[in-house]
Order: sequence, then structure tokens, then C-alpha cells
Amino acid sequence: MSSCVTKPLTKPLSMATNGCLISLPPFFTTTKSISFLSTPLKPISLSLSLKKTTTQFSTFVLAAQQEDDSTLVLEDQGGESFSLDFEADGDAGEIDGAVAEEYQEPSEDAKLFVGNLPYEIDSEGLAQLFQQAGVVEIAEVIYDRETDRSRGFGFVTMSTVEEAEKAVVLLNRNDLNGRLLTVNKAARRGSQPERAPRTFQPTYRIYVGNIPWDIDDARLEQVFSEHVKVVSARVVYDRESGRSRGFGFVTMSSEAEMSEAIANLDGQTLDGRTIRVNAAEERPRRNMY
Repeated sequence: MSSCVTKPLTKPLSMATNGCLISLPPFFTTTKSISFLSTPLKPISLSLSLKKTTTQFSTFVLAAQQEDDSTLVLEDQGGESFSLDFEADGDAGEIDGAVAEEYQEPSEDAKLFVGNLPYEIDSEGLAQLFQQAGVVEIAEVIYDRETDRSRGFGFVTMSTVEEAEKAVVLLNRNDLNGRLLTVNKAARRGSQPERAPRTFQPTYRIYVGNIPWDIDDARLEQVFSEHVKVVSARVVYDRESGRSRGFGFVTMSSEAEMSEAIANLDGQTLDGRTIRVNAAEERPRRNMY
């Protein structure tokens, strides 16, 4: 049995008499979770139980396990155990109880889906719109990865569920730049959104062909809005090149408005090109098994 006294725990302890070198690791892993630990300032008495060896040096790694408030038991890979005793006076060994207040992530129930957004609205504009209902934690407009254009919808997370419910009341079906917003609770992560029963209501959609290549969704909507109430307008783009394919679709709110748009705009000239306007054919529905 031999003993020695060392000061800092992070420095190696050399024992020439027994011919070994102890390399203490800079950190001890204890069984208790702590936020702050104050190291005692007094010298630590380290008692080692070692077998006498030759003058060759060896290095081993110590693992620490805390038995009580003042004793650490160290064990190396070879099975040798060591007892480390220390005393702390005053506040030296106490754990700081002041824990920084942690940020609480908003509830998933405070996340909202926002649909039928005007294409010129960005994330900042979306956040400003919802600030009338409370504190906006996150606002994000979803963009097409290939064209980098808005897809016409996004998500907003309010700070509380109550503010999210208030936003639904204030903004759902609200007119924004001529478009009626859809605002409702977003589906939870990993869950399937509840689907409303299928209704086979007719859609009043118009096909618009031979449009100029530089016409975008906003301009197409503007052209039709001069004659009827437009629900949505979309120019079709090539996925690979990102260029307009020269046609698009416009949706009206009623059959009467659809007929009026066709009567007023079919055969008209738009930026030097004669556009074709007629009722769009519905895609055949896939059979459900």
C-alpha cells in the first residue's frame, strides 16, 4: 500500500517507487446528472493498492463510480480498484442549483396549414399576416425545388394553441390579394391527415392555351380577374428546363363565371398571341381497390 498527494485532477500522477504512471482522464462520468460541479480546492488524498512491478512503466485508463458525496472508486481494465477520498468545505462541493430556463417548443397543435396563398407572398409576409392573431413562432412558404417558385401554400406555428385557434377564426376564408385563404390545423407528424368524405362537386376549371412564354401565375390570374372572380390560376412549367409550356389553368367559383370568362377571353390577344380558352377536361379518376 502506498499513497501520494496530487493537486489538480487533470495532471498525471507519477509514482517512481512503484514504477508506474497513472494517467487520470480529464472527465469523470458519474451516475448522477448535474448541471454544474464545483471542484474542491483542498488537496486530494489518493490511496492506491498496487502490485510491485519492475521499472517498466505502464499506463492504464481509470473508470470512476461515485459511491457517496465524498468517495470515488476507480477501476482500471486489469481489475485493480482504487479509493479516492476528498473533503469539501463551504460551498466548494455543492452543485449550482440555478438552471437556465429552457426554451419550450410550441405544441404541434399550434401548427397551422395555410392554403391558396397568393404566389407573391413570402415567409416574411406570411408571418406579418398572422401576427394579428398573436406571436408567430415559425412561418414558412413552401417553394418548388426545381423552379424556386411558391407552391401556393405554407405553414405557420403560433406560440400557443389558443392563438392558433384565433388565427383560424380570423383568417380562414379571408380574402388576400383576391384569393380566399384556407387556414386549418396541420396534420401531426407521422399521422395520416383525416380525409373528408369524397364529394363529386364539379370544378369550374378553364384551360388556357397559346399563352406567351413570359406569362406567370400572377399575370394569368390578373388577366382573368378583370372579367370574373378567380379562385386560382396556374401556368404549367417543364420540370427539366423550368420554362413555361405555353398553357395553364384557371379555376372559377361557379359555372356562370366560367362561361363568362370563356365568352370574354377566348380568341383574345395577350401580348401578341391569340389565346384559346375553353372548359378543361377532367382527368379520369384512378380505380380504388
